Amino acid sequence: MLISLSIRDIVLIDALDLDFSEGLGVLTGETGAGKSILLDALGLALGARADSGLVRPDSKQGIVTACFSLPTGHALYSYLQQNALTVEEGEPLIIRRVVKADGGSRALLNDQPISVSLLREVASDLIEIHGQHDERGLLNPRSHRLLLDNFGHIDISPVSKAYHYWQETEKALEKALSLKEEREQDKEWLEHAVQELIAFAPQEGEETALADERTTLQKGARLAEDMEAIGQWLDGHDGALTLLRQAGRRLGRISFEHPTLAEALESLDKALNEAGDASEKLGHTAMMLDNDPVRLDGIEARLFDLRALARKHRIAPDELPAFTKGLQDKLDQIESGEQGIALLLAENKSARDNYQQAAEKLHLLRQKSAELFDKAVMDELPPLKMEAAKFQTRIEKLEASQWGADGCDRVEFTISTNPGADFAPLMKIASGGELSRFMLALKVVLAGAEGTETIIFDEIDQGVGGAVASAIGERLARLSENSQLLVITHSPQVAARAAQHWLIRKHHSQLSSKNAFSTRTEVKSLNWEERQEEIARMLSGAEVTDEARAQARRLLRH
Repeated sequence: MLISLSIRDIVLIDALDLDFSEGLGVLTGETGAGKSILLDALGLALGARADSGLVRPDSKQGIVTACFSLPTGHALYSYLQQNALTVEEGEPLIIRRVVKADGGSRALLNDQPISVSLLREVASDLIEIHGQHDERGLLNPRSHRLLLDNFGHIDISPVSKAYHYWQETEKALEKALSLKEEREQDKEWLEHAVQELIAFAPQEGEETALADERTTLQKGARLAEDMEAIGQWLDGHDGALTLLRQAGRRLGRISFEHPTLAEALESLDKALNEAGDASEKLGHTAMMLDNDPVRLDGIEARLFDLRALARKHRIAPDELPAFTKGLQDKLDQIESGEQGIALLLAENKSARDNYQQAAEKLHLLRQKSAELFDKAVMDELPPLKMEAAKFQTRIEKLEASQWGADGCDRVEFTISTNPGADFAPLMKIASGGELSRFMLALKVVLAGAEGTETIIFDEIDQGVGGAVASAIGERLARLSENSQLLVITHSPQVAARAAQHWLIRKHHSQLSSKNAFSTRTEVKSLNWEERQEEIARMLSGAEVTDEARAQARRLLRH
């Protein structure tokens, strides 16, 4: 609800403070008194384009401040928090718009800077203005589906749940198909790589084991070469043992010739025994050495191939067994993927079918609701002097690509204002007066189905009088039981229904210099006697008669 409006230095308004209450409030005054200025000022607070021409002459800036109250739990509090604006639950919203005379503007919400685009979003939940050229609110076809659902108390949650589940299966299927396509491109390579790796059969820790065994075999090969040479030196044809034996045999033949020769022979026998022992130990050691050239060649070839395979796949040799398993798993997934995709396809089809069934039920509910809604609107039109007009809610099924969480229907309110004329969208109604009255009929029917707290009607009674004006006043009063209404009117029948009444007028004052005048727009809140006089003026014109005053009293007591 709009609590107050403060205007400073806007066009002809130098300072104005208005306080508002619940129910129906009206603003009256002579044509040209400045009612449009008031709406322009309020429009600024609601995010309208800031024109420096709105700033009062000789002022540096103009300021408009609008204060709103919201019921506890209103969705707007959460929306503001989502947009990094701190407003406590139950705290009033204070919107301030500053327009500079040299261009530029800024907007504040509870003293926090806010963009104009966000301000418009916020304002759309606070207030709705219907005027001669209004193209918001009920004229916007995007709101018609929600309004029809609210009118018929239609629960769309089954459709919403079915839609979101269907979309989840769509995403899962799309992901599976995309993954399958990627894997299919790699299938040939995977098959070759897995076949090669399985054939090679790398083992965990194999590189270290092969390297250790190769080192042992290489050491054995080196020792074997040395011992073979030593063996030749000892046991060969010209080896040391052969020569020692020859020397022993010859020394034995002459050892009796001299005592020392016998001693020499004894020493030589010992040398032969020691050399023999050495030869036996060399032979035994050669038998014990791990010296297998064929095995060594095989190990070196295996180690070379193992490391080459690891380099090929850009991993460490010890990672080859796990890598082999990973590739085998991917290949298995490709081969089993068709079965998984088949299951996802079936699940997706079932989810789509469930959504379509729920959407079709919703479509039928909307058709029934539309019949009741159309009849209710049609019943409101004759008293508003729109007997020839016809209203129709058009429900069309959308293409599959446009289906959503709120169903597969496009809903639009249409009207035919003349007999035989085709139905057309609301915003194509030519007459501003007809449009405002039609908006009133819709508002009366939709009372309680919308979330807007405050509604403004600008000259809804244009071009009508008598019984029609009374009907408009009666409907405005009825509508104000659920919403705060502000109406700019020229109709005494409408003005008499108000809980609050303001008079808008121009005030001219002469300045100190000769022939110079200052013009200001003033707004005065009227008491009961002042309202009687204003309504009498509206009834009789420039000269207020006693008869007009009497009629004004009758209207006020209605």
